[in-house]
Amino acid sequence: MSVKVDLNPALPIFALADCNSFYASCERVFRPDLASTPIVVLSNNDGCVIARSYDAKPFVKMGAPYFQIKDTLRRHGIMAFSSNYALYGQMSERVMTLIESMVCDSEVYSIDKNKLHTVDAQT
Repeated sequence: MSVKVDLNPALPIFALADCNSFYASCERVFRPDLASTPIVVLSNNDGCVIARSYDAKPFVKMGAPYFQIKDTLRRHGIMAFSSNYALYGQMSERVMTLIESMVCDSEVYSIDKNKLHTVDAQT
């Protein structure tokens, strides 16, 4: 079964670029040895989990207090990182600059999301 999509060139087309597990992915950029290690990122003062890599998600809930999950992290070999907002901001800037170089118009939606605008269905 095929689906036919009728694109009206007069209507704008939007796309959303969303980076996967952004904070955890940023931590892995400079630690390639952790490519297959589950990661969580903690809030200010290491209070609670604010980000998880995909491989950590089955074991750790978002917002879980760090002091309550230390044993779970050890048991599953999950590494915890203190948040590094300067790093995340710099990495976000690099990603957004790259996106902006490839499309005619875009709008930063959040630190890890960008709304791409186009009127050309071929773009």
